[in-house]
Amino acid sequence: MAKKSPKEVLQQSQEPVLVDFYADWCGPCQTLTPVLDQVVAELAGKITLFKVNVDKHPQLAQQFAIRSIPHLMLFKKGKILWRKGGLITSADLLKQLKGFV
Repeated sequence: MAKKSPKEVLQQSQEPVLVDFYADWCGPCQTLTPVLDQVVAELAGKITLFKVNVDKHPQLAQQFAIRSIPHLMLFKKGKILWRKGGLITSADLLKQLKGFV
């Protein structure tokens, strides 16, 4: 299976794509990981999680004006539906995402 580029994922996916902009060295990003895992598991089949390491893809972070991490963005067919910088609880994230799935 070929690895898809971020552009392909954002534009071609039929279901909403939750993009997590993060870095390996970022403590809050590590704190958010289990929250994302829990929410994506709960919304299985309704949403896709795509992680973007800002150190490896700085041009993508720049394109979407990511100024701080963690930063979440929700896309559907290439369009931004929602975005949130910083930490968020699983209950709040689930509440936000359920409005789009």
